[in-house]
Amino acid sequence: MTDHTFIAEPGGALRGCIRVPGDKSISHRAIMFGALADGVTTVTGFLQGEDCLATLRAFRAMGVLIDGPDQGRIVVRGVGLRGLRAPAGPLDMGNSGTSMRLMSGILAGQAFDTVLTGDASLSRRPMRRVTEPLARMGARIKSAAQGTAPLRIRGGQRLTGIDYPLPVASAQVKSCLLLAGLYAEGVTRVTEPAPTRDHTERMLEGFGYPLARESDRTVAVTGGGRLTATDIDVPADISSAAFFLVGASLAPGSDLLLEHVGVNPTRTGVINILRLMGADVEILNPRLAGGEPVADLRVRHAPLRGIRIPETLVPLAIDEFPALFIAAACAEGETVLTGAEELRVKESDRIQVMANGLTALGITAVPTPDGIVIQGGALSGGTVDSHGDHRIAMSFAIAALRAAGPISIRDCANVNTSFPGFVALARSAGLTLREREAA
Repeated sequence: MTDHTFIAEPGGALRGCIRVPGDKSISHRAIMFGALADGVTTVTGFLQGEDCLATLRAFRAMGVLIDGPDQGRIVVRGVGLRGLRAPAGPLDMGNSGTSMRLMSGILAGQAFDTVLTGDASLSRRPMRRVTEPLARMGARIKSAAQGTAPLRIRGGQRLTGIDYPLPVASAQVKSCLLLAGLYAEGVTRVTEPAPTRDHTERMLEGFGYPLARESDRTVAVTGGGRLTATDIDVPADISSAAFFLVGASLAPGSDLLLEHVGVNPTRTGVINILRLMGADVEILNPRLAGGEPVADLRVRHAPLRGIRIPETLVPLAIDEFPALFIAAACAEGETVLTGAEELRVKESDRIQVMANGLTALGITAVPTPDGIVIQGGALSGGTVDSHGDHRIAMSFAIAALRAAGPISIRDCANVNTSFPGFVALARSAGLTLREREAA
């Protein structure tokens, strides 16, 4: 097994105009909804990362004809809600929690049995948060003893809609239950403790499925409808843009334009948090693309200050915290995060792994059960371990812009799950970054 290492040299600035790859959350959903719709759906801007390709392969294995991807364009020939066929073997979701959780909802309503598997990281992630409410709807799903993958889903079950208050704010769980609700008798209603990304709701409406937004935290669907194919233009992923928003904020002399970024209000927590810290982020040319708000983001260097991050913003920035922890490390004063225990069950324990890495680079970072306390300071060079977590690998690469020496980041192969081409794009913007593989 090879160790894929990033080596980021210190200093530099981020300048120019770039477009990061397509939004991962929307790319997943575009395949799922296109496959389940009546008619042909054309998707542009599709993220050709490993996670989304796992979703694509799963639907091909269930008889859906999909052309591409070719430079971000795919054509999905939908089979309707009842048109999927039994796959020949288990469906491998790779590293993708989104794929596994959302597919559980779809597969719970099928007439055939399926097995969902994943890599070592995904096989440690909690799945009871979807299997338990699905069981209340009538699904029959067997997991491993710890409530993790593989998931064995029995087909031919009669699903019934439920009212479900989410114990934890999670767009993946909400989406899973809404997708199962398409196959259920009656109404499936989900209430969140805090708003989360609403790409599923927007896409249901885009595909012509009736949806009831009963409040800012409650959404409901009634089973028995149909999805009608539509074309989707996937915006650039704000989670991928976050590394460059942070990097340009930190590095003196930076002036960077990020094009066509999705600025769905359920995803802009990273912008709001950076602005609270003093960042100079402008939202330019706001517009709609396929029902999703997009804009160009201009970010220039500005001195950052530590803050207490409002808990209301945590679900709106949950994937961007590794990058935000780098901002906190370079800010003046103390940054305190609470209410973010969800970070401990991502691709890695992002609180502990980031704290370890920051400590190795000379920063005082103290983990707490639901967050972290970071004292801004001077980043040294050094070696950190990403533990196979793509967002942690990219965050420490960006940190080198303000480091005193080179930063070596181990175990970076999974960057391709969300951001193929990261090294080349980061170099084009001004980061001195190279890759090394060792046996």
